[in-house]
Amino acid sequence: MLPASEIKAVVTQAATVAGFDLVGIAGVDDAPELKYFPRWIAEGHAGEMKYMAARDEQGRLKRASLAHAAAWARSVVVCALNYNTAQPYSTQAHDQGGGWISRYAWSGKDYHDAVMQRLRHVEAVLRSACGSDDIVTRCYVDTGPIVERVVAKYAGIGWIGKNTCILNQKLGSWLFLGVILTSLELEPGVPAPDRCGSCTRCIEACPTDALIAPYQLDSNKCISYLTIEKRGALPKDDDLRSGMGRHVFGCDICQDVCPWNRKAPVTNAAELQAREELVNPALEWLAEMSAEEFRKTFRGSPVRRAKLAGLRRNAVIAMGNSGDRKFLPLLEKLAGDEDEVVAESAAWGVRKLADIQIKK
Repeated sequence: MLPASEIKAVVTQAATVAGFDLVGIAGVDDAPELKYFPRWIAEGHAGEMKYMAARDEQGRLKRASLAHAAAWARSVVVCALNYNTAQPYSTQAHDQGGGWISRYAWSGKDYHDAVMQRLRHVEAVLRSACGSDDIVTRCYVDTGPIVERVVAKYAGIGWIGKNTCILNQKLGSWLFLGVILTSLELEPGVPAPDRCGSCTRCIEACPTDALIAPYQLDSNKCISYLTIEKRGALPKDDDLRSGMGRHVFGCDICQDVCPWNRKAPVTNAAELQAREELVNPALEWLAEMSAEEFRKTFRGSPVRRAKLAGLRRNAVIAMGNSGDRKFLPLLEKLAGDEDEVVAESAAWGVRKLADIQIKK
């Protein structure tokens, strides 16, 4: 087996060959940031994402400590892939007839697959360099009981911004993270210093006040949570629904306004290039989409997570928020939709358009 220092160099080279933009090593000691996780769960800030509160056999929150989820792990290899593309930010798109799909979901390939394919290459090189079948490894891309942005910080990938996203000084925050847990002990990197300074643009820009304090997010108010994770009817809170604007899947606002993303480079990954039909897609198209068209359009896309019912619900709420009365006939029609959630949301949209007209 190669010395640990040489293995680290081999892994770094393998990540570059695989197409990752950044790579680093983190230790497994409990990070100070994880001390807040149990309180975050206890205060209900995870919303209905029950998987966030997964516990081990002793009843301990897995994500509160890597020792709870993988006691055998001694190091974490963290890889980052830039997914930024050349299209305008949501704060620059003003087509009231279109809905906003988050930047990371524009491509034709699910990022889980794009990152995992590269991660498996790095894992294979790591195991080969060890020359032993005795080491244990596990790869995760948003699927494991680990808070990726925390290990990314301690691997030197970047710092955790006030919007809770990982930020890199050169690449900004448009980063997919993949991690490899390993039983091999490797030298950890140096954490990147926090460069947010006194800036609070992300907090001020959030239209639903989901960033309740610097570095603190209440998922229940987050547009990404509401449009993707929340099932059924959205809370009957006019301010919350109105704050969603024209977002139909995810939200980029807190990243779009971040100064560190002003000069963020575009990705070199061919499979992450945007499909133009998903950038500001027509709301009518989404609201009346059939099950077959949903499957065809979003095959291999993370948009599938919202499910057709959720996407249609989000689209009719976006119509109401658009202020464009051209949507009124369709909203009135959908207020009688067989899907009760879509029908209720469309009825809200009708009222919202009327309210906007009265204010005008």
